[in-house]
Amino acid sequence: MFKQKVAFASIALALGCSLGASAAQAADKELKSIGITVGSLGNPYFVTISKGAEAKAKQINPNVKVQAVSADYDMNKQFTQIDNFISAKVDLILLNAADPKAIEPAVKKARAAGIVVIAVDVAAAGADATVQTNNIQAGQLACDFLAKKINGKGNVIIENGPQVSAVIDRVKGCKEVLAKNPGIKILSEDQDAKGSREGGMNAMQGYLTRFPKVDGLFAINDPQAVGSDLAAKQLHRKDMVITSVDGAPDIETALKSDTLIQASASQDPWMMAQTAVDVGYKLMNGQKPANPLILMPSTLITRENVGAYKGWSSAR
Repeated sequence: MFKQKVAFASIALALGCSLGASAAQAADKELKSIGITVGSLGNPYFVTISKGAEAKAKQINPNVKVQAVSADYDMNKQFTQIDNFISAKVDLILLNAADPKAIEPAVKKARAAGIVVIAVDVAAAGADATVQTNNIQAGQLACDFLAKKINGKGNVIIENGPQVSAVIDRVKGCKEVLAKNPGIKILSEDQDAKGSREGGMNAMQGYLTRFPKVDGLFAINDPQAVGSDLAAKQLHRKDMVITSVDGAPDIETALKSDTLIQASASQDPWMMAQTAVDVGYKLMNGQKPANPLILMPSTLITRENVGAYKGWSSAR
């Protein structure tokens, strides 16, 4: 009898150790490497995303390897980058997709290789989760401010950009607000100003040549807004309100100086990236988020409150 008890105890102890070890192993899957591919590392927004992701990853594992690359909005380039991440056997990919639908085969390939894929800033078909700004809200905030500034009437331009989900949602939010103001006429809403300062400048030069009276312009991001403001100055056009989305360092300067830019609905790329790494690490260890779409709220930065704005890269 005693021998049987000892045998059962030994089996129980062995099973307990085995189960305990496997549970610990599952819970403690190490984050060794991350691959990050973003629209353009020439844009401070994506630089902040990369730095925020790296800071969070190093909190989890000080020895983690983080590689950030610029896709330059080129799908073929981004496919190659993801293939490289798969070959390098990264644990986690943060993906700012050049095309939210066309990227799906690359996402599926990465996930089939056991890599967690988190879409950042814009959606990506097939990703494990998405972390982005509430872009509809951001568009609503910027265009509500614009509509009020021109007293609900006048000629307005929506300066569009690359057709990723973030931009599409911002324009959607803007149009929802402007539609509530029957006195506002939208002169243009479909021109892609490329998400850049140069693109904004070129688009604005075209608008101001075509339209003798423009009361307001909503740019889908801050670089376009800054470029548009420069073009307006060159053509000696005033009496216009420009709003945008981002809350970038350039816009802080613009709001504190003599420009046509009056407001920007801010994003928090640092916190967005940190959240994406946190969600990705938890997914690696079997913890799924309650909702795979995580929307981060936007706040409106204006000339009145810019002094209190903490900016993208402030310590937190």
